[in-house]
Amino acid sequence: MDAFTESDERICLRTGGKRSNGLIQAIRVFWEMISGVRTLHFVGPCVTVFGSARIPEGHTFYEKGREVGAALAKVGFTVMTGGGPGIMEAANRGAREAGGQSVGCGIQLPHEQGMNPYVNVWKDFRYFFVRKIMLIKYSFGFVVLPGGLGTLDEIFETLTLIQTGKISDFPVILVGSEFWDPILEFLRNNLVPGGYITEDDVMRLIVTDDPIQVADIIHGIALTKFGVEYAARPKRRLLLWERD
Repeated sequence: MDAFTESDERICLRTGGKRSNGLIQAIRVFWEMISGVRTLHFVGPCVTVFGSARIPEGHTFYEKGREVGAALAKVGFTVMTGGGPGIMEAANRGAREAGGQSVGCGIQLPHEQGMNPYVNVWKDFRYFFVRKIMLIKYSFGFVVLPGGLGTLDEIFETLTLIQTGKISDFPVILVGSEFWDPILEFLRNNLVPGGYITEDDVMRLIVTDDPIQVADIIHGIALTKFGVEYAARPKRRLLLWERD
């Protein structure tokens, strides 16, 4: 499917206009949701790793993402990312090198560098919000390494869904304490006293720089709270056009 174009955007935001344009947009969204579900139904249980696409190999955070991916894979989780370069690549790479399953949910953008080479299963999306639904829907935990606007958008949307009860209280772990400490201080010193959020909202965030601890925390919660079990993955059915 082609990347989201300027004409698509104008059609989506236009007031009034042809009803058929809105119907076409709705069908595209629906089909993308169905396509994502059909692809990702077979890859779990997953942990989603968020992080910057701009961190190069050799950077401290890149190597930390690689270690996180490997640690998660070793305790049986599929590592899912946005599929791009940087920390996403690092996490997929770590999982792949550890013999685990590595999944990428990419986004079609004019400047996107494409899917990284360490992904076993991938799915490209046209719409950001559909992609985010898939990254959240199939995960038993979320690991967030340093990143920019996209990473902050992903973590705060996830926290909002947890706060409002739209998804269960899954663990959200921040890796890279020197990066996250100022943001946490802002939350504690400005948003909590102002009544915009509660102290519990901040306490929900777990900060650690130890990849093994990241894996242990998510693994423990997944087994005890959500009843995750080691079992064979669902089989694909040719009758439903489900192919490898």
